[in-house]
Amino acid sequence: MERPMERPLVSVIIPSFNRSHVLRLCVGAIQEQTYSPIEIIVVDDCGTEDAAEVASSMGATVLRTEVNGGASPARNLGAEHSHGEILLFLDGDIALDPDSVENAVNILRSEPKLGALGGILHPEPLASRSLAAQYRALQMHYWWMPTDRPTLELHAAVLAIPAEVFKEIGPFNPNLSDTVSADYRYRVMQKDYEVRITAAVCGRADHDSTLRMILRKVFRRARVSAMEWARGETPGDSVPRAFGGVLLLAAVPALALPLLFGPLGALVSPLFVAAAVVLDGSTYRRVFARRGLLFGLYFSAVHLLVTLVGATGAGIGVLQRVLGRRRPSPQWVPRTGDLESQ
Repeated sequence: MERPMERPLVSVIIPSFNRSHVLRLCVGAIQEQTYSPIEIIVVDDCGTEDAAEVASSMGATVLRTEVNGGASPARNLGAEHSHGEILLFLDGDIALDPDSVENAVNILRSEPKLGALGGILHPEPLASRSLAAQYRALQMHYWWMPTDRPTLELHAAVLAIPAEVFKEIGPFNPNLSDTVSADYRYRVMQKDYEVRITAAVCGRADHDSTLRMILRKVFRRARVSAMEWARGETPGDSVPRAFGGVLLLAAVPALALPLLFGPLGALVSPLFVAAAVVLDGSTYRRVFARRGLLFGLYFSAVHLLVTLVGATGAGIGVLQRVLGRRRPSPQWVPRTGDLESQ
C-alpha cells in the first residue's frame, strides 16, 4: 500500500461532551500545530453546555449526535464526514504539542505497514494541579510509555490512522466504551498491520482532580474490561501489571494468615505487596527519580490503592461474567469500505 508523498490533509476528530473550557485548549492546540493542512471536526455528543458554540467560534466544523452514545459513535460520525487522508482521533480534554500532527504524518507516510499510531500523555496535567491529577498524569504517562516498535498497546484518546486503513478496518464498535481501544487494536492487527505508540505524538490531558473520581473510573473500567476479556472479545494489555494486581488482591485475605500459621503467616501479605511493586517497578523508579522522595511516597501509596481497586473491579467483572449476571453485548459486525453507509 503506497502512501502519497504530497502533504495530506489531516482530519482531527474530537468527540466532545461539555467541558468547554478544556475543549477550547484542545482546539487551540490544534490550531497552533506546525503542520498544515488540517481540518478540525468536533462532534458534540448531546452536551448541555456551550462546547459546540465554543468550537464553532474557533472555526471548527461541528457535528451533533442524535443521542448521547459516548465517544465511539461520536468518533464514527466525525470519520464519516471527514475529508482527510489521515484521521487523528483526539479526546476533547487533551492539548497536543505543536509538532504532534507533523510527526504523526511523517511516521505514517514512511511506514506503509503501520496501520495505527498512538500517542502518549505528558507527565504533567493540562488544567488541574491537585495531587490526584498529578498522580494520574504520571501513572498514565509511564503506563503509556512508547517502545517505538510494534506493540500490543493502543489508545483511542490519541490515535492516528490512514483513512484508507480506517475504511478497511471499519468504524469503532459502538457497543464498547472502556474496551474500545483494545478491540480496535485487535482488529487492526488481524489485517496484518502494525500498531505503535510514539512519544513524538504527545499531549497534556485534563485528568480527574480527586482520588475518589480516579478510583471510581479505575474500578468501572477494570470491571467492564475483565468481562470483555472473559468473553474472549478483547485481549489484555499488561500481564505483569495484571498479575501484580492479583497479588495485591490476595494480600488482603492473607492478613488473616497469622491466625492460622503464626508469625510465618504474617510474612505472606507483605511479600505479596513487595512482589506487586517489583512487577511494576519501572513506574515507581521513574516517579521517585522525577519528583523526589515525598511525592514518590504519596504516589506509591495511591498507586497501590489504585492497583488494588482495579484488581477488585476485574475480579468482580470476571465473577459477573461466570455467574451470568450480565448478558453479552449485542453481536456487532463492522461495515468496512463504506463509511458513507454508517
